Amino acid sequence: ELECDAFCKEKTLHRVLRNVNSQLLVVRPDLNLAAFEDVTDQEMKSGQGMHFTIHCYKTTTPSAGLPVAFSVQMAEKSYYMCCERERGQMMVRFREGEVPKEIPGESNIIFFKKTFTSCCSRAFKFEYSLEEGMFLAFEEEGDLRKLILKKLSRKDEVDETMKISL
Repeated sequence: ELECDAFCKEKTLHRVLRNVNSQLLVVRPDLNLAAFEDVTDQEMKSGQGMHFTIHCYKTTTPSAGLPVAFSVQMAEKSYYMCCERERGQMMVRFREGEVPKEIPGESNIIFFKKTFTSCCSRAFKFEYSLEEGMFLAFEEEGDLRKLILKKLSRKDEVDETMKISL
């Protein structure tokens, strides 16, 4: 009767992810990056790298937020989002492969979905499960708004770069 501490997949959602500027998150595995971009209706129909599957997992600690993993289909291949340390910095990466049905312990693919603010029920922030206070966000780099992990300096801080709508 006891529940194990494993993350067990409960359901999946199919969504596009938008930032505060209504730009869509687009994955470019060939360039090893994901960025928020302005997308035309035509591009949206083809949907290459824009239509995410959000894998929701059961949890024994609901106060942390809903555990989720992200994957995206591109050219008959599936890619999952993960975080990896590169040159001393945490980087968001997309690796070819499937999201597991069960995750026995900690994992670099799990994010905790939390409401962005109490008044924004359709907007969320996603906290990296292995590092408290690190959230998915975007950072402007030239013309790009790259998907990154960003440290929240204070718990009560509202950072619009972390606001993601589903």
